[in-house]
Amino acid sequence: MPVALAAPVGNPSSALQVIGAGFGRTGTLSLREALVRLGFGPCDHMTNNFAHPERFALWLEAARRKRAGEPIDWRPLFAGYRATVDWPGVYFWRELAEAHPNAKVILTVRDPDRWYESARSTIYAASQARDDDLATRLIATLVAWLDPRAGRGFRVVQETVWDGTFGGRFADREAALAIYAAHSREVEATIPPERLLVFDVKQGWGPLGAFLGVPIPDGEPFPHVNDAADFSRRQQGQYLRLARALAPAMGFAAAGGIAALMVGAKRDSRG
Repeated sequence: MPVALAAPVGNPSSALQVIGAGFGRTGTLSLREALVRLGFGPCDHMTNNFAHPERFALWLEAARRKRAGEPIDWRPLFAGYRATVDWPGVYFWRELAEAHPNAKVILTVRDPDRWYESARSTIYAASQARDDDLATRLIATLVAWLDPRAGRGFRVVQETVWDGTFGGRFADREAALAIYAAHSREVEATIPPERLLVFDVKQGWGPLGAFLGVPIPDGEPFPHVNDAADFSRRQQGQYLRLARALAPAMGFAAAGGIAALMVGAKRDSRG
């Protein structure tokens, strides 16, 4: 039987209708694409925040309020957004569900071992490269100095994913898998069944359309995006866009050098 939500209610966004409660690397980007095609866009996702880095300051304030047990004002973050999936939002799934009682909740799931290997080789490897590789660490420090929004982005990832969700224990496989399993149990024990869809993206359009009460696209395949190769290409694209944005402040040659180093460091981090 679902238990009562215990998070401070906060101030809801009038637009938010779908809350993703599944960890990254459980098909969240595929779900985002599907939700947009079903009419639930814009839909927030970590990639959206790196494309709009001004959002990171709002997420850091939300994280501060969560740690302090204070209600969160969701209106600045989700004005106009109809859905959210992936981190940073999943770190706040309980607060979001409490503040938006009419929103549907989708828990994306995946085979736990495959989830861990995918997360370890993509999002965790990318974060670790900023700490373990000297060149990448120096570049990240320079980028954060030149563009504080990028620095806030690195902080949001650390605070909401590696520290906030995994308590600094992601590298411990068994601990990470235990956190993954406990999270799924907690979501299922908290959200009433009529409000919750436990969803594997391999199931396709059917369960999603039925749950949301909308027709599914006729003859259109369900989107399956963001495998490891997609992730790597997107990371490199982000580095190049960042270098172009910093070029006026750094000079084009220096910015190009940073982009080349960051792409090279990312390749090295994949082993």
